[in-house]
Amino acid sequence: MIKVVGVRFRTAGKIYYFDPRNFDITLGSHVIVETARGIEFGTVMIAPKELSEEKVIQPLKPVIRIATPEDEKTEEKNRQKEKEAFEICLDKIQKRSMEMKLVDAEYTFDNNKLLFYFTADGRIDFRELVKDLAAVFRTRIELRQIGVRDETKILGGIGICGRPLCCNTFLSEFAPVSIKMAKEQNLSLNPSKISGVCGRLMCCLKNEEETYEYLNSRLPNVGDFVTTSDKLKGEVHSVNVLRQTVKIIVEIDDEKEIREYKIDQLRFKPKRRKDHAKLSPEELKELSALEDKGRSKIDDTH
Repeated sequence: MIKVVGVRFRTAGKIYYFDPRNFDITLGSHVIVETARGIEFGTVMIAPKELSEEKVIQPLKPVIRIATPEDEKTEEKNRQKEKEAFEICLDKIQKRSMEMKLVDAEYTFDNNKLLFYFTADGRIDFRELVKDLAAVFRTRIELRQIGVRDETKILGGIGICGRPLCCNTFLSEFAPVSIKMAKEQNLSLNPSKISGVCGRLMCCLKNEEETYEYLNSRLPNVGDFVTTSDKLKGEVHSVNVLRQTVKIIVEIDDEKEIREYKIDQLRFKPKRRKDHAKLSPEELKELSALEDKGRSKIDDTH
């Protein structure tokens, strides 16, 4: 086991582990650490705890010190200098008529490096721009091209739900999102309905994916034929995923009518969420247990 402390450098940024040494570090306190970019000012998001060595990337760099009042003032000055640097860089870009959108400027704590984040449709030759900026700031300059999701994460905003964007508040890493997730949740496939501020599919589609996959796997498809607990056979008219109910078209006395049943009142061939050939032994065992559990519930109703 190895003792670590989790530190974050940007709002909703990734948490990195450091060696807390013998400092009395508490959750939420500020610390000065050495990173690949240089000396940085960070916030403790995970109080000192022990982890197995396999979960920690070695070598583990130590915390230099707990931030002093002077360090806090330096960090505040850096934030002000970043605003000035942003305006200067924006002016240089406009003078050179470069097709790029400046998103943010960031100083390392020791002012050893100044980073500019930008977006662009293609590759940009910014070598002359770097020379212009280096002449003004007299420090190491790095221009980093980012995607539209990273741009939105930095700038923030309000989502269609009326709440601050997940990526700007708590989502430290972007998860892969696909149109299949929207289909699984019976959402409208209108791009304007399922796209976020960044123009990409909303990250929150991932949040309930596993739940919907499981709930859908317990339901028949529309058009399937099922047997009900009252010995009727019929065709599935519609399903309610969250309530786990199914509307069935049944024929009674030569007349057709729609009746609603709970899922445990029906007998049908269960879906397979994945191709069995692609499942691991552990997943096969879990799927088999779920199917057995479903069959036992059906048998109990007869």
